Amino acid sequence: MSRYHFKTANTSSELQAIYRLNYRTFVEEIPQHGPNSEEVLIDQFDAENTYLIALCDQTLVGMVAVRGNRPLSLDSKLENLESFLPAHQKLCEIRLLSVESGHRNGQVFWGLMKVLSKHVEEKCYDLAVISGTVRQVKLYRNFGFVSFGPLVGKEGALYQPMYLSKAAFAARLKQMSADRKENTSFRLPLNFLPGPVSIKPNVRHVFAAPAISHRSRHFRNLVQKIKQRLHELTGAEHTEILLGSGTLANDAIAWQLKQLNQQGLILTGGEFGDRLVDHAGRAGLDVRVVEVEAEGIEQKSFFDATLARYSETRWLWAVHCETSTGAMLDLAELKAICVARGIKLCVDAISTFGLMPVDLRDVYFASAVSGKAVGGYPGLAIVFYSHEIMPGPFGIPRYLDLNAYAEHDGVPYTHSSNLMEALNEALTSYPAAVDFDHLENRASWLRDELVKMGCEIVSQTERTSPAVITIALPAGINSEEFGDQLAENGCLLSYQSHYLLARNRVQICMMSDMKKPILHHLLSHMRTCMRVLH
Repeated sequence: MSRYHFKTANTSSELQAIYRLNYRTFVEEIPQHGPNSEEVLIDQFDAENTYLIALCDQTLVGMVAVRGNRPLSLDSKLENLESFLPAHQKLCEIRLLSVESGHRNGQVFWGLMKVLSKHVEEKCYDLAVISGTVRQVKLYRNFGFVSFGPLVGKEGALYQPMYLSKAAFAARLKQMSADRKENTSFRLPLNFLPGPVSIKPNVRHVFAAPAISHRSRHFRNLVQKIKQRLHELTGAEHTEILLGSGTLANDAIAWQLKQLNQQGLILTGGEFGDRLVDHAGRAGLDVRVVEVEAEGIEQKSFFDATLARYSETRWLWAVHCETSTGAMLDLAELKAICVARGIKLCVDAISTFGLMPVDLRDVYFASAVSGKAVGGYPGLAIVFYSHEIMPGPFGIPRYLDLNAYAEHDGVPYTHSSNLMEALNEALTSYPAAVDFDHLENRASWLRDELVKMGCEIVSQTERTSPAVITIALPAGINSEEFGDQLAENGCLLSYQSHYLLARNRVQICMMSDMKKPILHHLLSHMRTCMRVLH
C-alpha cells in the first residue's frame, strides 16, 4: 500500500499546512516573496483556488492549486495572454506546485498529477497554463508543456509561461501509468548505491529486536558464530569486529603495521588507495607509494617489477577494488608474489567481500564492513588476519588495539547486539557459492546499453568490478542534476561523493542481485533524464 494519500483540501488544518508549505517554497526556497514573522504565505487567489494535496501519515508533503476564474495570475504578467495560446474552450491556471524536499521521489508528483487529471476532467478544462520555475523548465517540457512568451517574475525567482492541452496531459499520464505498471514487481526506491545497500525483510526483523547486553552469554556465542561464518567465507584464520566503518578497520590495520617498524609499500589507483596513504601518514608509517595504472598493464609483471625495484619492502597494502572507478587488482597474483618474497600483504576488501569469492588465506590483514554486498546494516568494521596479534610497544589507541579484542574473545568494549544480529542473519542467508558469472554477464549487458545511450564507461577492462560501473555523462549534462532527477524518480545512484562530483561522474553499483526488469527501469529513467537535462 502507498504511504501517500491524495485529495482535495477541505479542512482548516489542511489550509494552514498549505500556507506554511507555500511559505517554505516561495519565500525560503524560491525568493518570490518577502519573509514574515508568521512564516505563512496566503495566495492572493486563496478564496478561489482549489488545492489538491498529498498527505503522508496525515502530514502535508505536496500541493498544487488550480483556478479557472479570470483574470488569471498570468493575465497580470503578460499583455494579451490569449494571443500566445492555441484554440481552447475553457482555460485554467495551475499554480503553487510544491513538494517537500524529503518527498521529491516521483511518487508525490505522480499522485498529484493523477488527482489533477480527475479535477480537470470534472471541470471540463481543455487547456492549462503555468508559470514554470526556470529551474524545472526541462522537466515541464518533458511532461508535455509548451513554452510561450518572455520570462516573468524577478531575478532569483524567474518563471517561464507554459501551456498544456488536455489531450497532451492525458497522453503523458497514460504513458507514465504504463511505465509504472511495467515495474510493479519491485519496490521503490531502487538502490544502486555502494552502501548502504537494500536490507532484506528478515534482516530488518532481527535488527528491530530489543538490544541485549554485550556481556551476556548469548552475545558472546553470537560473536563466535559470526566469526566462524566469516572464516568459512574467506579462509581467514582470525577476525575481529569493531563498532565503526571501513575507515576504522583500516585505522586499526595501520596501527598494527606501525608495530612492525618496517618499510612498507602502498599501491594506489584512486580515491580509496589515496585514503590508505592517508591512514599510513597519520600512523607515521615508513612507506613508499606507487600508482597503479587502471588500463594497459599486465598486473603480474607490474607487481614483480615494482617489488624488484623496492626490494626493501616488508609489507604491502592495496585496495582490492578501487570503488571510485571500479578498477580491481588481481588478488591471487599479488598474494602469490608476496608469499614468494616473504612480504606481508594487507588488503582493503571493503567493496569485494560478499560480492565475489575473496580468499584471504595468507593475507596478513584485510578490512571489510557489514553494510555492503553481504547485506547487513552499516556500522560494523571487520578486520581479518592470519597471525597471532601480540601486544606491541607503541601506544595504540584503545579502540584500535586488536590485541584487546583478541584477548577478550572479540568483546572488550560495548557492542551493538542489533547490528550483530542483523549481520548474523545476513550471513546465515548468504549463498554458499556466489554466482559471480551471473553478475559479470548482467554488468556486461548493462555497460553495452549505457554506451548506446552515449555514456562513457570509466575503467572498462577485464580487471574492472562488475558491481561498480562508473559513468562519465555526455557533454552538457550535470552529474548532480542528473542524480537528483533520478532520485526523484526512485533510482538512487552514487553521485554525491566529492571525487565523483569533481569529475562529473555517476556510479551504478550492484551490491545485491539486480534483475533485468529493475535494470530496464533504471535505463528508462536515465534516458528520460538525459532528454530533460541535455
